[in-house]
Amino acid sequence: MLFCASTWKRKSAVPDKAAQVTAGSEHAGRRLDQFLVAQLGDVSRARVQELIAQGKVLVNGKPAKPSLRLRGGETIEILAPAARPPLRAIAEEIPLDIVYEDDDLAVINKPAGMMVHAGAGATQDARNRGTLVNALLHHFGALSGIGGELRPGIVHRLDRHTSGLIVVAKNDRAHRKLAEQFSRRQVHKTYITLVSGWLKQDQGAIQSAISRDRLRRTRMTTRRSGGREAVSHYKVLQRIEGSYGKFTLLEVKIETGRTHQIRVHMSSLGHPVVGDTMYGAPRQIVPREKTKPELPALTLPRNFLHAAAIEFLQPTSAQPLVLERALPPELQEFVHRLKR
Repeated sequence: MLFCASTWKRKSAVPDKAAQVTAGSEHAGRRLDQFLVAQLGDVSRARVQELIAQGKVLVNGKPAKPSLRLRGGETIEILAPAARPPLRAIAEEIPLDIVYEDDDLAVINKPAGMMVHAGAGATQDARNRGTLVNALLHHFGALSGIGGELRPGIVHRLDRHTSGLIVVAKNDRAHRKLAEQFSRRQVHKTYITLVSGWLKQDQGAIQSAISRDRLRRTRMTTRRSGGREAVSHYKVLQRIEGSYGKFTLLEVKIETGRTHQIRVHMSSLGHPVVGDTMYGAPRQIVPREKTKPELPALTLPRNFLHAAAIEFLQPTSAQPLVLERALPPELQEFVHRLKR
């Protein structure tokens, strides 16, 4: 039995997992993926293409490509749930480096590679597991609920491949007080980063608005008009020159907290953060002296960006808190290898 394009029905052979539809003559010439997106409503094109690539969409009983042009009259089956199961936070026993803790909040030294909360991933397990939120739920139990079920306790974020200090709220009152400090720019954050090349000045400020890149939606850019104000202040800590070239170790303080702010700002100066291939850093750093073939190419599987210090007011007592964490060992070792 066939069904009209606007009516989906589960097949009893695969309960709750299969749906079947017939393309009408009015759909002739449309791509398969576009047709399914229109029929499924709130399911993304990327999700539809993923199902097709996995062989979970059949056209007249056979797998097809997303670019298949329909002729009308085809029977199309989806052999798996079109919508992903909802993301959720799951308590997991994951070690935490707790820098500070009281009844209202905790400050965690997040390692690079750990997502703050669940996000897009290849599988449900990968999207939901191994996050900072999961570790927090296991360790603290209850957190503030203002951020919702997916982001309990999260007042601000760090990129997955950035390490360093992040503040977590244990209750709603503390969360609101902390969020107010962030919005009023009363929270002072200091980062340490290593960038390619030598900056011309020993210190300076970058005031370039940041907006989302039109072509690559996961990237941000300073090249579009109408972006959000972003201000970063930098100071040179050390200039490095050796067989691998020139690099600058910087201290960066940000007035605003835009997505990828330091990474985008440094790239806009022509000095991308080491390891940040998204914004122009090379995947490998090779020796520039051919007379030293014994030197290996260097790789850094993370961004050389560390949230080293944070200063804010304790939300109940209003007493200032100043917390710091040194560069993690892998970044210290990387600098040592560049110098050596």
